[in-house]
Amino acid sequence: MFGASIQDGGHSLDTLTPQLLPIDELRAQFPGLSPDVAALDGAGGTQAPQAVIDAVADALVTAMSNEGGAFAASHVSDEAVDEARAAIADLVGGVPEGVVFGPSMTTLTFHVADALSRTWGPGDEVVVTSLDHDANITPWRLAAERAGATVRVAELDVETGELPVGSVEEVLSDRTRLVAVTAASNAIGTRPDVTAICAAAHAAGGLTYVDGVHASLHVPIDVAALGADFYACSSYKFCGPHTGAVAADPALLEELRPAKLVPASNGVPERYERGTPQFELLAGVRAAVDWLAGLTDAPGERRVRLTAGFEAIEARLRDLLQQLVAGLSAIEGVTLLGAPRRRTSTVSFVVDGYTPRDVAERLAAERIAVWDGDNYAYELMRRFGLAETGGAIRASIVLYTTDEEVNRLVECLRALAAER
Repeated sequence: MFGASIQDGGHSLDTLTPQLLPIDELRAQFPGLSPDVAALDGAGGTQAPQAVIDAVADALVTAMSNEGGAFAASHVSDEAVDEARAAIADLVGGVPEGVVFGPSMTTLTFHVADALSRTWGPGDEVVVTSLDHDANITPWRLAAERAGATVRVAELDVETGELPVGSVEEVLSDRTRLVAVTAASNAIGTRPDVTAICAAAHAAGGLTYVDGVHASLHVPIDVAALGADFYACSSYKFCGPHTGAVAADPALLEELRPAKLVPASNGVPERYERGTPQFELLAGVRAAVDWLAGLTDAPGERRVRLTAGFEAIEARLRDLLQQLVAGLSAIEGVTLLGAPRRRTSTVSFVVDGYTPRDVAERLAAERIAVWDGDNYAYELMRRFGLAETGGAIRASIVLYTTDEEVNRLVECLRALAAER
């Protein structure tokens, strides 16, 4: 995969960086993919490779028990949790002791918001953005309401689809306690300058909660470089099972006192995890991260191989995104939402003369899967004036998408628009 090397003064120089597996070889590992269905719904959840399916199945047929017992089946569960924490830490550049698991990112965000809001009071301020998924807005609104704190909103630029750093800076003050921001919009793909936003939040004395659900399959993630105090993700968005995780500094987690049962662990991160862990799904989380780490033949520790793999994913998806945007932009009657400079390979658009559901149903009849509606980016759709008209159509390209599938989507939309 590294390509040929050349000799220069007796030294070998690699001419190519690691490349992803060939697309046919990669797709063959996903039993849920059909050769005649274009699965352009990746932002709503990805398919699972066979390695992940096997890991979950193997866990279900293995003698497992709850954690902390003196016997072998309990030790198996302990190991599954530890391995999953280490895997998420490698994925995002955190530490295992700071990885909290839960049923979903939404559930965990409500839980963290509840814990953080116990430290807020009247006059304190929380910043959210109109670019974000509602899972990174409503939990903070409700928590602020309970605490008597004020919510301030950083607005996206509707014309470009960008979230300017200045928009966040304008609503910061010395009473800012938290800034909640997405690493990438699940609706239009925008990747704001999270590093600069987090730096501004910290300068104002606030913490940062970064929604990385959509970003985590598209680009390399380094929570320290981002400046994220909390980084949330969902494994079913990066080819794993349906479960969520939040990565944070263990020292920060030690400062907070989340609601929990009396006999539940007082330790970190365990005291944030309500109820029995989903052991079989955590086995799948570890398998998903291992699978992603093996997408290239880059050498080194898992974290290093993951970074190389995501750089290769980003390069492949960048080309497909350009193909998709160019194709859609050339169709009269198709309007894309925003034109962000930095984005993941996800776009939303509307087609003149059709509701988003009409378009999605017509595409489904042609065996092309796309989402329609607000995709929980409710505030964003309101800003675009689409909340009352059915939202938009969303096409999302992921690592197993082919150029032929992108072309199919464009040609079907071209034919649909011509029928008006």
